[in-house]
Amino acid sequence: MTLSGKTVTVGVTGGIAAYKACELVSLLKKAGADVHVVMTEHAARFVAPLSFEALSGNRAVTDMFDSDHDWEIGHISLAKKSDLFVVAPCTANLAGKLACGIADDFLSTTLMATKAPILLAPAMNTGMLTSKAYTANAETLKKRGVLFIESDSGYLACGDVGKGRMAEPKAIFERVQSILCAKSDYKNKTVLITSGGTREPIDPVRFICNRSSGKMGAAIAECAARRGANVIYVCSSDAVKPQTDAEIITVETTAQMADAVIGNCERADIVIKAAAPADYSPQTVEKNKIKKQSFSLSFKKNPDIAAQIGKIKGDRKLVIFSAETENLEENARCKLKNKNADMVVANNVLQEGAGFSVDTNIATLITDSKVLRLGKMKKSELAEIILDEISDLK
Repeated sequence: MTLSGKTVTVGVTGGIAAYKACELVSLLKKAGADVHVVMTEHAARFVAPLSFEALSGNRAVTDMFDSDHDWEIGHISLAKKSDLFVVAPCTANLAGKLACGIADDFLSTTLMATKAPILLAPAMNTGMLTSKAYTANAETLKKRGVLFIESDSGYLACGDVGKGRMAEPKAIFERVQSILCAKSDYKNKTVLITSGGTREPIDPVRFICNRSSGKMGAAIAECAARRGANVIYVCSSDAVKPQTDAEIITVETTAQMADAVIGNCERADIVIKAAAPADYSPQTVEKNKIKKQSFSLSFKKNPDIAAQIGKIKGDRKLVIFSAETENLEENARCKLKNKNADMVVANNVLQEGAGFSVDTNIATLITDSKVLRLGKMKKSELAEIILDEISDLK
């Protein structure tokens, strides 16, 4: 996928991960992009500007008052001609400045001036990443439409082990491609997506849940937003949230999810049921923690959200998911018919790379007239295919 004709500005801030930005610049350049690098003062202490100049073919800007530029005001000129800004690594300091409107160097002033999409790749200590200050700043930026690519987990430069490593350059590059080469076929459409596994309480301490992480639903939400959709994201409290602008409605139980979906169905053009709501809930919920050494539970059937939407969908498109362990296509076809859905995305959760909480999936997409069997791929890639197939539905 070429980036020819696209201008990408890479902002590099002062963190040990700055060296990884060299690979990102190289990937962007090889894809045909016109790449410009803006470095903070501290970034230049980790990687020499000359490295980025050699890789990008353009001068790396490090000084707000550098006179070695065209007659145009430097940061304004770059802000106007860039199709996308990527900050990799993005420190807590840069995120805080951007959230608070502080512009005191070339990078922050250019980011303030641009109308282009901004993608941040955070890299910092786990404590900083999870701090109230950074979390609040990140939420503020997301509400303004700033995009994020999630940090990886692993060994950190400070010696800690946890989340905070900058995403790998290849992953950032692929995200850049998806943003700059995104379709706009969902513009002016509203897509309602359910995600995650619901919780059914047993007592104030215990609950019944399943293994769904919400990663597939989040991937679809991010993809739909890139393609122009307004996204309503109904999810369980612990589900992965999309790193894009979306209206997020958090629920706990299947009944609450049903109320949220039905209550917002009228606003949606497409409903995608990627969640794994619990089919059953305890008949009674104890007011106090159960102290018995052994006890038994009786269950009642929960609302079938997909079937309810199938009865009232009208001209809307309904896409459901079918997580199976046997007779994949047979069971999926039954659900397609019984729930009056337009498409079912089926997967065998026992297959390696297709289960819960992983970044890949192996799916079969089934409609009344078509069966599309897919191999193992990233959930972000599957999300694109799902949306392509929805667009082709009659």
